[in-house]
Amino acid sequence: MSKEPKAAGGPMRGGPKGMGKPTNIGKTIKRIAHYMKEDKWILLVVFFTIITSAGANIIGISSLQIIIDNYLQPLIQNNDSELMGGFILVLGAVAIIYLVGVISTYTFNRLMVGVSTRTLYKIRVDLFTKMEALPIKYYDTNTHGNLMSLYTNDIDTLRQVLSNSVTGFMNSFIMVVGVFTMMVIYSWQLTIIVVIMLSLMLLSVRVIGGKSANFFMKQQQEIGRVNGFIEEMIEGQKVIKVFSRQKIVIDEFELLNEELRKNATTANIFANILMPIMINLSYVLYAITAMVGGLFAINGALSIGTVIAFLQFTRTLSQPINQVSQQMNAVLTSLAGAERVLDVIDEQPEFDQGHVTMVPVEVNENNELKEVAYRTGEFAWKQVKADGSPDYTPVKGNVVFNEVTFGYEKNKTVLKGISLYAKPGQKIAFVGSTGAGKTTITNLINRFYDVPSGNISIDGIEINKIRKPDLRRSLSMVLQDTHLFTGTVRDNIRYGRLDATDEEVIAAAKLANADTFINHLEHGYDTVLKSDASNLSQGQRQLLAIARAAIAETPILILDEATSSIDTRTEKLIQKGMDRLMEGRTSFIIAHRLSTVRSAKAIMVLEHGEIIERGDHNQLIEQKGRYYELSAGLFELT
Repeated sequence: MSKEPKAAGGPMRGGPKGMGKPTNIGKTIKRIAHYMKEDKWILLVVFFTIITSAGANIIGISSLQIIIDNYLQPLIQNNDSELMGGFILVLGAVAIIYLVGVISTYTFNRLMVGVSTRTLYKIRVDLFTKMEALPIKYYDTNTHGNLMSLYTNDIDTLRQVLSNSVTGFMNSFIMVVGVFTMMVIYSWQLTIIVVIMLSLMLLSVRVIGGKSANFFMKQQQEIGRVNGFIEEMIEGQKVIKVFSRQKIVIDEFELLNEELRKNATTANIFANILMPIMINLSYVLYAITAMVGGLFAINGALSIGTVIAFLQFTRTLSQPINQVSQQMNAVLTSLAGAERVLDVIDEQPEFDQGHVTMVPVEVNENNELKEVAYRTGEFAWKQVKADGSPDYTPVKGNVVFNEVTFGYEKNKTVLKGISLYAKPGQKIAFVGSTGAGKTTITNLINRFYDVPSGNISIDGIEINKIRKPDLRRSLSMVLQDTHLFTGTVRDNIRYGRLDATDEEVIAAAKLANADTFINHLEHGYDTVLKSDASNLSQGQRQLLAIARAAIAETPILILDEATSSIDTRTEKLIQKGMDRLMEGRTSFIIAHRLSTVRSAKAIMVLEHGEIIERGDHNQLIEQKGRYYELSAGLFELT
């Protein structure tokens, strides 16, 4: 193994940010509203239809007073048939009003579904775009499972709120204002009774709902931890089974799952008792209002129709308050999740102040470089002078480290004053024990991390002056942990250079000695690979990664344990191909096998972040130092 320690802090099962109460509700709502600004006219229609829906309900309830006092009571008492025509007209008008309300309710719910899905589409795009721009260090300190929970759990809760709760809150607010106004108009005395009871209901919401919200936040946090743990365990199934650690893993999962169960149970207990309390209080309110209203009606202070309409308003007023209290936990949970998503979107992207670009060039008869718009196989570093004229430096792959000191954490130095150079076309090998700093050197060449002390240059240009995309187009890598994407074998090889022809894909596969096994696959180069090519052996996946690097035709090549998963027999078969791959390229090789490094022009022996020996194979053997000891161990193994 040649991997270096992960960056500061190591993996965090808590996710990008521990899930808790939203810290700035106003700011979060404003940010979400910004994503909805393109739908402002639709939202205006939504607002209008919500007002129409609420107004239809209020008018429908108010009509009870007219129907009872002006029609039903006279019809019952006097049997006045002349009123029947007016009564039928009023009923028809009320039916039309409620129909308008139903249509309005359907309209704003349907429109909000479209607004919410478009809003979440934009948020997902911004989230994924930002994740592609984040530095490697960010992924070193956040587990994949927690990052995935942003897309699944957090955004899904936000979807539910945008689709239902937003319109529900608006409708409830308008209903409360409208109903309360009508109640004051009908009877301010009964309204005082309602206000007292509503105060008790709101106090219940605040106390019980607050406790429920707190545990719902904890539930979301535990869901993130459980997701991260499950993702990690699924990836490590082979290791778990090899070491028979199933019982330990299950015990750890049960601990996490138990925490989730406790918080979910407590949250739902408070949430579930809140609604019965609110409903019973609303029944008490209804009963008290009915008794007092009845007394007013007996004494002639209020008409029967007014009392019945008021009672219906009382019931209607309780409903939006119950709905708001029921949805409050979901809203707070979704806002906390939205904060997590927005925090990632606000993360600082990979720092890049480079201005030097890599461009394709042609060499004319005067041996001058001319920039062209098509691929020629020749490239140059393009810098713009003070006068605006371009200056071209041929891309050769001359790499120089000058007193480079680096650490993943401030107080832990991994590399200590490393100085080395690699001339164009040279093979430089790094050997040493695990954690010596070998992979860190290659991580600095491609600027996965920036150098705080010292500098690294390519062709005389400091790499921090080169734009990162152009710098990385000048090198290709074959890593110890091979990753292949869902797609055909052909597509995975072409990933190294998207404009490569089918003939070039096949040539790269032959160079890596992958052509033979590819042709034995069911569909050859058109065989679809899924789940990181689980249907291929580790060695075959490594060969495809080598072919992917070969097709890129870059001047710099990094091989980090590139043949670690290939058996000795296969290694001998592809050694010539590897030599052809490295021919004419500046190659940095990290390997434990002697056969891989002995042909290198220079071999660097690292220990504790320092180069303790350097030279070619024969020179280092003669020194009988650390390399000699490593070589002796390799000889014994072979």
